[in-house]
Amino acid sequence: MLKTERKGEWLFIHIPHKWSGLTIEEIFREFFFASKKQIHLYKMEKKVMVNDYYADWKTALQKNDLLKIKLFTNTQAAIQPTYMDLSVLYEDDYLLIVNKPANIDTHPNTPDDSSTLLNGVAFHVLMNGEERQIKHIHRLDKNTSGCILFAKHELIGSMLDQMLRERNIKRTYIAIAQGFLPVKSGTINKPIGRDRHHATRRRVSPNGQTAITHYKVLKHLKKENLSLLTCTLDTGRTHQIRVHLSSINHPLAGDMLYGGKPIFPRQALHAVKIEFTHPITEEKVECFAPFLDEPAIFPEVDIYSI
Repeated sequence: MLKTERKGEWLFIHIPHKWSGLTIEEIFREFFFASKKQIHLYKMEKKVMVNDYYADWKTALQKNDLLKIKLFTNTQAAIQPTYMDLSVLYEDDYLLIVNKPANIDTHPNTPDDSSTLLNGVAFHVLMNGEERQIKHIHRLDKNTSGCILFAKHELIGSMLDQMLRERNIKRTYIAIAQGFLPVKSGTINKPIGRDRHHATRRRVSPNGQTAITHYKVLKHLKKENLSLLTCTLDTGRTHQIRVHLSSINHPLAGDMLYGGKPIFPRQALHAVKIEFTHPITEEKVECFAPFLDEPAIFPEVDIYSI
């Protein structure tokens, strides 16, 4: 666990044994996954110090040196902040996790769109006295609800992006599929590509990108002929769970785009849990997202046991 503290605009990191002998540049490149542009700006704007000095980025650091990074500066948001009644599940100086309701986009698709969750998060952060360039690390479909992770700083965004690429951010979904799945658990490993005949659909395609979904049936809803299940992903393709379940003839209830019946006003899919190691403190973060639908879509279930 890294020993860190915030003092005003500065993040202080006490160099641990594992970083001893590394240069500032190596730490930014190998641990912060900073881009060449980011490293250049931190150098030129003198936003990094070691033991109260502007050290050479090629100088090797030693254990217990104090690395100071000017991280918490105000940055004008690129999008319009918009007030929303947000359900914030977790927040600290570096990132936040929001429980997204259905019927809202994760981010703007046009420059004049100010009604998305990202606009609401930008407003929330601004009202807390922080002007930040907020970044969504992943996204959910408009009609899917649940956990979404946001970075408050560009450098934190780079770290979280790398964690997502390396599958070190685990997301668990709850879904309701039509019919009774024949086995209690399974894996769907089918590549997914665009549907040439429909602008927004995806489909299983031999020429598509690798896509792997693991599922586990929680219970059968016998009266409704539905299955309540959890899903986790090894990949993050657009509409992945929706396409995969449809491909085994068990589309999501309410998902008319992929063959589901209009049992619910939307597809029954909720990102219920997110887990990862904090990129700065190295502490374990685990968040659960309560259901938000009124009237309820999902049956009574203890989400904290998932």
